[in-house]
Amino acid sequence: MADLLKLANLARSTFYYQRKSLQAVDKYEQLKEQIRTIFNSHKGRYGYRRITAGLRQLGRQVNHKTVQRLMGTLGLKSLVRPKKYHSFKGEVGHAASNALQRRFNAKTANQKWVTDVTEFHVAGEKLYLSPVLDLYNGEIVAFETSKRPAFELVNSMLKKALAKLGPNERPMLHSDQGWQYRMPAYQRQLQERQLVQSMSRKGNCLDNAAMESFFAVLKSEYFYLNRFESIDELRDGLADYIHYYNNDRIKLKLKGLSPVQYRTQALAA
Repeated sequence: MADLLKLANLARSTFYYQRKSLQAVDKYEQLKEQIRTIFNSHKGRYGYRRITAGLRQLGRQVNHKTVQRLMGTLGLKSLVRPKKYHSFKGEVGHAASNALQRRFNAKTANQKWVTDVTEFHVAGEKLYLSPVLDLYNGEIVAFETSKRPAFELVNSMLKKALAKLGPNERPMLHSDQGWQYRMPAYQRQLQERQLVQSMSRKGNCLDNAAMESFFAVLKSEYFYLNRFESIDELRDGLADYIHYYNNDRIKLKLKGLSPVQYRTQALAA
């Protein structure tokens, strides 16, 4: 051994230090594996904060900075969020006032809803998605898809959403000033159910930031992580993702619960 160390021009202390380092057990080995499992089970959609929350659900108390550092070591990171389709096409019908006033919080379910339309491009075709989101827990109450941004897309979505309401539930429904939401047939349904209609100020996307945020999450966590051969494949996948978003994807501001878990827990309390 001495001859080999002399030949390699390596000090004995250095040799034994390096050997001890190689034999040392990585104290984060199990934690890294749990991080990988959570990251992969959510198909790369979680950043370090949600993975930290997921670890705590498993009973693993760990600092979020440690998770962030280990994710960097493992090369795990999320994607950038691009922007959305704009539905404003000029003055059509009647525009409602901005009753929501960026108050993106609600004390109970079905108190405040927001909605909008976004578009996807696949294989030279387009697909439009029209959802309704509950500001209480971020849950997607109802949604509709179509190859064209026609009025029936929004009208069908609205009928599905209204069908979820109890006889005494009358949420405010906020949107941008898209032409679909200014149509008499759309506004008449809201009036018949005594729902207050609210609209963003013209050209001000921040007035509907909660809906913008959902579209950004949807596209970065699902659409841009996958390849689609057809619009039909995308349509089916959107339905699967929205189910996942409502039932399985945890939100930090909901105490580490999914929207449905949070709503269900509140009802049971």
